[in-house]
Amino acid sequence: MSTTETTENRHLQSNAPIHKVSVVIPVYNHREGVRSVVQRALSQCSTVIVVDDGSTDGSAESLAGLPISLVRLPRNCGKGAALRAGAAEAARLGASHMITLDADGQHFPEDIPLFFQAITQHPGAIIVGCRDFTVPHVPGSSRFGRAFSAFWMRVQTGARVRDMQSGFRAYPLRVLDCLKFTEPGYAFEVEVLVRAVWAGFDVHEIDIRVYYPPREERVSHFKALTDNVRISLLNTRLTIRALVPVPFRQHNVDGQGRVSLLRPMDSLRRLLADRATPWQLGRSAAVAIAVSTLPLPGLQSILLLLCIGWLRLNRLCALAMIPLTWPPFVPGLGVLLGYRLHNGRWLTEFSLQTLGYEAPQRILDWLVGALVLAPLLGLLAGGLVWGLAYLAARGVAPLRQRGDNAE
Repeated sequence: MSTTETTENRHLQSNAPIHKVSVVIPVYNHREGVRSVVQRALSQCSTVIVVDDGSTDGSAESLAGLPISLVRLPRNCGKGAALRAGAAEAARLGASHMITLDADGQHFPEDIPLFFQAITQHPGAIIVGCRDFTVPHVPGSSRFGRAFSAFWMRVQTGARVRDMQSGFRAYPLRVLDCLKFTEPGYAFEVEVLVRAVWAGFDVHEIDIRVYYPPREERVSHFKALTDNVRISLLNTRLTIRALVPVPFRQHNVDGQGRVSLLRPMDSLRRLLADRATPWQLGRSAAVAIAVSTLPLPGLQSILLLLCIGWLRLNRLCALAMIPLTWPPFVPGLGVLLGYRLHNGRWLTEFSLQTLGYEAPQRILDWLVGALVLAPLLGLLAGGLVWGLAYLAARGVAPLRQRGDNAE
């Protein structure tokens, strides 16, 4: 048995299921250092895939004689396209996961075993290596980019990810296979995390080492203007989508990836089988209904996403509650309650005068009524979901056992 096989077996052949892993290294014009990076990766994993993203400096030729799988793109397509090409090759070779790292020597291939261990512990999650920024020569742009991307990740998903721009990661290939992406370049690494969290996949972080050469020795293909514009436009699109009060399609609940209000007991059983608790589901429903009822047009969804992350709510349950507060029913109740509080009687006349000419007053009624209605409806929804989930929990054990056997 080789040293590489021993390393892999030590971390993957435990009592947990064995996952076949490929290391994918995209390269674009890094002839000077890529061979060393690949050799070090081969000492940790027996399957290394190098994707040559249209290099013109002979990067691919410098790897001659190494036992790797080489994928060559006809032109420079971008890092995202190279990673997806590597994922396709990994799937062809029978892998369930791929570990990605950069070819410029920034990452330490000797940290690959840390990802083996994380994959064993969290096989369905994306594992992100969080870089140690206490080392010398860390570019100011990298510090800013990390903080900037982490902020928008929190806004768009409610999830807290410290290092959105780290390229040292582990992906379950299923994640890349079932989601659709638009970004071919560096922005792909931001997009994939946001869309994965929206789809219900987990993101876990592990600490890794990083090396930055002095400024005068540094080689980077990140185009400050072009790539920053693309990342900004991507964040704009993702934020707009996060504000749309339509739940994201989920891929980790059932065969169709849906939690449906039309099948409440079945949906609750599936959520409970996925390690949720009645208390968590009730709390998630209460917060979702209360936030969605608040008089904050266009901001309810983004506030709910933040609450999901801060309060550790069940994302699927919370998002499934949103349609219950859509117009006209709940906003109409807010108007009626606000009118009652202002005038001491219920609004009974619905005419051009009361709903048209007096629209500013009705808006004020809605603002006041919604503030009172939000906690009341939240408590009602939370109690109802908690009660139904408590009843549904009785039938969860067989379903959970089937899920464990399938793994």
